[in-house]
Amino acid sequence: MPAKDDGSDKEKCLDLFLKIGLDERTAKNTVANNKVTANLTSVIDEAGATDGCSRTVGNFLYTVATKYPANALPHRPTLLQYIVSLKVKTTAQLDAALSFLATTGSENLDLDRFEEACGVGVEVSEEDIKQAVSEVVEENKATILELRYRTNVGELLGHVRKRLPWGDAKVAKQLVDAKLYELLGDRTAADDEKPSRKKKEKPAKVEDKAAPVSTPEKSPEEDVNPFLIFPNPEENFKVHTEVPFSDGSILRCCNTRDLLDKHLKATGGKVLTRFPPEPNGYLHIGHAKAMFIDFGLAKDRDGGCYLRYDDYNPEAEQTEYIDHIEEIVQWMGWKPFKITYTSDYFQELYELAVELIKKGHAYVDHQTPDEIKEYREKKLNSPWRDRPISESLKLFEDMKNGSIEEGKATLRMKQDMQSDNYNMYDLIAYRIKFTPHPHAGDKWCIYPSYDYAHCIVDSLENITHSLCTLEFETRRASYYWLLHALGIYQPYVWEYSRLNVSNTVMSKRKLNRLVTEKWVDGWDDPRLMTLAGLRRRGMTPTAINAFVRGIGITRSDGTLISVERLEYHVREELNKTAPRAMVVLHPLKVVITNLEANSAIEVDAKKWPDAQADDASAFYKIPFSNVVYIEHSDFRMQDSKDYYGLAPGKSVILRYAFPIKCTEVILADDNETILEIRAEYDPSKKTKPKGVLHWVAQPSPGVDPLKVEVRLFERLFLSENPAELDNWLGDLNPNSKVIIPDAYGVSSIQNAKVGDNFQFERLGYFVVDRDSTSEKLVFNRTVTLKGSYSKGGK
Repeated sequence: MPAKDDGSDKEKCLDLFLKIGLDERTAKNTVANNKVTANLTSVIDEAGATDGCSRTVGNFLYTVATKYPANALPHRPTLLQYIVSLKVKTTAQLDAALSFLATTGSENLDLDRFEEACGVGVEVSEEDIKQAVSEVVEENKATILELRYRTNVGELLGHVRKRLPWGDAKVAKQLVDAKLYELLGDRTAADDEKPSRKKKEKPAKVEDKAAPVSTPEKSPEEDVNPFLIFPNPEENFKVHTEVPFSDGSILRCCNTRDLLDKHLKATGGKVLTRFPPEPNGYLHIGHAKAMFIDFGLAKDRDGGCYLRYDDYNPEAEQTEYIDHIEEIVQWMGWKPFKITYTSDYFQELYELAVELIKKGHAYVDHQTPDEIKEYREKKLNSPWRDRPISESLKLFEDMKNGSIEEGKATLRMKQDMQSDNYNMYDLIAYRIKFTPHPHAGDKWCIYPSYDYAHCIVDSLENITHSLCTLEFETRRASYYWLLHALGIYQPYVWEYSRLNVSNTVMSKRKLNRLVTEKWVDGWDDPRLMTLAGLRRRGMTPTAINAFVRGIGITRSDGTLISVERLEYHVREELNKTAPRAMVVLHPLKVVITNLEANSAIEVDAKKWPDAQADDASAFYKIPFSNVVYIEHSDFRMQDSKDYYGLAPGKSVILRYAFPIKCTEVILADDNETILEIRAEYDPSKKTKPKGVLHWVAQPSPGVDPLKVEVRLFERLFLSENPAELDNWLGDLNPNSKVIIPDAYGVSSIQNAKVGDNFQFERLGYFVVDRDSTSEKLVFNRTVTLKGSYSKGGK
């Protein structure tokens, strides 16, 4: 039998996706993701668009394929007909439709309410939008005239959307831009200045090697509150999900009105979420996304977010990790509503397990792990599955009392061994472990599993929105089955895509290997994407949160986000907050021959590009003496037209000081190694060379400048996605950390403290490392001055 031609199938899918108007890159990325490919192919078929459609309709079909709520699949064909018939034709309408269907689930669809909720039949002409734009601009005219082109266009568009929620956002943006031009005229130089700065500093031409960063323009959709997709707590009586059983029956999981009323009475109707890390490792940037969603939703709705340690496994938890998690959550800017532990509920969990047995939904099993695996693969029931309830109750009590050996019995949920969902194959609820618990002590020798404990604790804590990553989506059936079986409150569950960042690994197992096998220097190594590592590297929580918000809360899995996107947000912040200073990494001595050895000229250097002359705090003093140091790379023996550094007979400007001209080069005995440069300075500053160099001077004759250590960090891995490689450790970048032990810095940084950020001119952004001592400062490079992230980049 010939092998299946996967290549041919992918080509057909690619042709189909291009036919509906997807751009080539999106189409190719989609074909590379089997799940999205299958979803999109089904959506195109349901929409009757296999022969192609307009680009707008095609993009909407792609959105449906990646964002459609799983609990409302019966209504997907209906939405698709509204899209292809152009009854749903704007992004705002589609977002509203998806939100409405998510709350409706598989219940009967009220088309009148649906059409009203997403503006079907509401025609908004360009003239209507123009009128709304004129009104908004007129109402905000005073502010616009004051701020000119620094006016927040997103806020103006928000006001327009309030008037015309179904208007075309792109048309509104174009009309707002046109109206601003009509009111303000051409942009001036002042309009391009930063809000808190008056003048943008020009980068030295000598550094102009990397491609320029183009600032991504914010689309109107990006201004939308990302948490609008989530329903309110009082809506949580609708079907969450459907659990099909092998006998043909379907469990439609939802709260009764009585359960929901009790929940709302207990919470006061407030939103309650939870951030539930396992205390078995350090948090990484993926957890930053989880925190943003969990804490962010609670903050947006004036609710609360639990910090809950999922400490159901006594063998993995460590106090070090617990302390780290609490500290890093606060560093990220989040304040827990309450700090709890799964182990706080061990008694309630045990009592509910007894109740589950009494209801005939759990049994004590004696199969070994290998036998359980084999039986699951063959979809066979355990020999002990149908033992009497009284027998399981007695055995479970024996388990609790320590009367049964470890590994000789488990408590399993009686679910559906013939299901198509592997996570319904009688999951384990309790195991025997004769291990003291770090938080609960030695009271227990049986411990609940994640699948048993997580959903019940969500219910006990009255969580309104249980949010997790997409790999848990197949566990939703088990989640709701258990809560339904126990007859207790059911939170609203929603899954989002994991945050996958390029050139790194984020699985705890791989991170643990990197740390324990000494490939890196601990959990806070600045090359790691742990939050402790990012902090030590000098990245700020506000920049990390801005990065996460920019990515959005999506269900599109498999997308690899370039680390340069994170670095872009870090540069944006540090450019505004990090004072400037000068450091020379590889010093080359320059002797100024027309300046006396015992004299020095004090010059003012700017901490900020827009420093005002009358603001003394915006400057720092540096001496210009007859011995200065420049970068070795800023000198060449042979000059060229495209070179702006120093060369024999050539002049450059020493930043904030004077022009100098190279008059002589002192070489070593090998006639190649440059030992020293001789130069003359122009005290009149009449010389106007193009090159501008950073430098550091001797503070007094024979005294070296401030000596500092500088650590330059690059990507930890050479490949974009090392996690996919069999030999992923072989992909480690041997040049990911370069230590420069004897750099020279200006004296203004000598009192810097651990965590202080600086921009070292022409070199990048740096932070003071914890390895610094009173004798020597150590600086970590956070990011370079330039990156290649641009609009449309991932």
